[in-house]
Amino acid sequence: MAETLPLPATSMVNAALPAPRSQVLRNVALAVVGSLLIIAAAKVKVPFWPVPMTLQTLAVLGLGAAYGARLGAATVALYIAYGLFGLPVFTNTPPVAAGPLYLLGPTGGFLIGFVAAAAIAGWAGSRGASLLRLAGGVVLAEIVLMALGFAWLALGAQMASGATGIGFAKAWAAGVQPFLLGDLIKAALAASLVGAGWSVLKRRG
Repeated sequence: MAETLPLPATSMVNAALPAPRSQVLRNVALAVVGSLLIIAAAKVKVPFWPVPMTLQTLAVLGLGAAYGARLGAATVALYIAYGLFGLPVFTNTPPVAAGPLYLLGPTGGFLIGFVAAAAIAGWAGSRGASLLRLAGGVVLAEIVLMALGFAWLALGAQMASGATGIGFAKAWAAGVQPFLLGDLIKAALAASLVGAGWSVLKRRG
């Protein structure tokens, strides 16, 4: 009996939507659709304890795990680019004005962390990865996201307001602790959705 060779690792979106003649055009279309999904998720506020939460982290982690490291990170970078050009795509724009200075504000570190988180989740979500690797990778992506946001908030060289970082204790209390439970739930949901997507694709052969 001939031995079945393992399928090469690839992202879920590549397995579900094989590239046509122009893979570049397909990836551009996926990045645009994904960036629009992140915008919508950033504007949705869900009542939660201890603070309301958006679905932005869920979208970033889910897209990263489904798209793969490179396309996932590029999709998040495209989303950030919209805001740098002044479009009101971030959670608190308006009333805060978007633009290049926005990244110097309190949430700038978290936005940069989104790119890293999408790349890590994309690495974890490839075909052939175990459920443990997928879940662990998504949690790792969340940790890196929070660490970058926390570091910038605590030590940011120069915020848009002209103030320096607020220090470790205040950064933890204001920028990390209230969001830990919600973000862990969103990380678990992202891993579950992508894992379920792979299960469906495997059943279809």
